[in-house]
Amino acid sequence: MKKQYLTLAEIFKYPKEGYSEKVKACMTFLESSYPDAAKTFRRFADFIDGKSLYEIEEVFGFTFHIQAICYLDVGYILFGEDYSRGEFLVNMKNEQTKINHDCGEELADNLPHVLHLIAVSKDDDFIQELVHMAVIPAVEKMLEEFDDGRMALRNKVIKKKQKAVIMEDVVNGNIYQNAIQALLKVLRIDFENVQFKHPAPSYSATPVGLANSCGSGGCSFTKTIKK
Repeated sequence: MKKQYLTLAEIFKYPKEGYSEKVKACMTFLESSYPDAAKTFRRFADFIDGKSLYEIEEVFGFTFHIQAICYLDVGYILFGEDYSRGEFLVNMKNEQTKINHDCGEELADNLPHVLHLIAVSKDDDFIQELVHMAVIPAVEKMLEEFDDGRMALRNKVIKKKQKAVIMEDVVNGNIYQNAIQALLKVLRIDFENVQFKHPAPSYSATPVGLANSCGSGGCSFTKTIKK
C-alpha cells in the first residue's frame, strides 16, 4: 500500500472538522519522505494553520467549486465533455469497486478517490499506467490553470459577466496551487522509472482519449486520438 497517497488525498477532500490537523500531518510526512515536495507544500500548510474552517472552506470552494479555477475530476480535466470522459469514468468505477471503495456522492474519477485507488490497488501494472497516462497529465493541466495570465483573464471575465467578488485568498496567488505542485512532485518521484512502449500522451484543448481494453488482469489505457 502506498500510504502517502491516502495522506495526500485528504488535502483535496472538501474541508471538514480536523482538516487543519490532516494538513499538518501531511506536512510532517512530506518533510520526512519528500523534502523537496515539503518545501512547496509549506506555503499551503502555513496558510491553513490558524484559519477557521469557514475560511478554509471558502478558499476550497473558490478554487474547485464556485467560479472554479480548476476541477478535481480527472476525466473531465483530460476530456471535457467528450465521450472518452464517460469511458474513463466507467473504468474508474470498476476499479473502485475492485478495492471496495465507496466514493459516496462524488464521482469515481474525483482526485481524492483516484489517489485512494493508487494507494490501495494491488494491480501495480494498472496503477503505473494510470498514473503515467492519466493522473500526471491531469495534475499538470490543473497547474496550467493557475498561470498568471489565465488567472487575470478568468477574473476579468467573472467580474464582467457575473459582477462577482473575486476572492484574494493570498497575496501571491491561490494557495491550493502549492498543494497541487507538491502532489505532482511526489507522483514524479514515485513513478519516475516507469516506462511504456508508448510515450505519455500530450493533452491539448482537443480531447485525447484513453481507450480501455479490460481483461482478467485489469484495465489498460492506451492513447487514442479523436477523429
